[in-house]
Amino acid sequence: MGAALSRRKLAAELGMSIVPVAEALQRLEAEELVESRPRVGTQVKVPTPQDVRGHYMVREALETQSARLFAEKATAAEKEEIRARAAELDQTYSAAAAGKLSREQIFDLHQRHMGFHMRVAECTGYDALCRAMQRNQILTHNWLYDTATDWHRLPARFHASLADALCVGDPAVAMAAMRSHVTFGMEQVVGELEKVLRQREPVPGSSRIA
Repeated sequence: MGAALSRRKLAAELGMSIVPVAEALQRLEAEELVESRPRVGTQVKVPTPQDVRGHYMVREALETQSARLFAEKATAAEKEEIRARAAELDQTYSAAAAGKLSREQIFDLHQRHMGFHMRVAECTGYDALCRAMQRNQILTHNWLYDTATDWHRLPARFHASLADALCVGDPAVAMAAMRSHVTFGMEQVVGELEKVLRQREPVPGSSRIA
């Protein structure tokens, strides 16, 4: 969060012209992942605690519906797939908490975590739900918050327990489990983000170079 984004540097790194990079940054700004500030330039957005809680709220609303529909509609094969993905995630998160993963491996872990939740939504058969999750960038926002706060410490069987609840076939049980799952650690993440924000505050009398 707060990392500076130079159009020229990004274009050079990606081997393309500045025009598509500028267009991509504009889209990211519209999606509230990037912000432009006077005398600072373009940077990864630094959210407020209210921003964070708001994104958690939207994620809770969408994913509890995803859980309800999964419980009602998922096939035996889909349930088996979700259980297997959950077990793999728990194992990898345990390795991350122990400091055994590189930054690249942690990035891959977050991608697979996002894939797990999107797969639950896909199994509902409702494309509109999947598009809403993607359009609201709820998983991307959580990934940024988790990365910024190094949030990899999860309870044992965190995803396996969710998978168990999803696969029971009881919509109420599935919704309650998903609600607990997606809001877990929210206040801890907010607290860690507030520490990051305080560290980024300029010292009185100092000036920043844009």
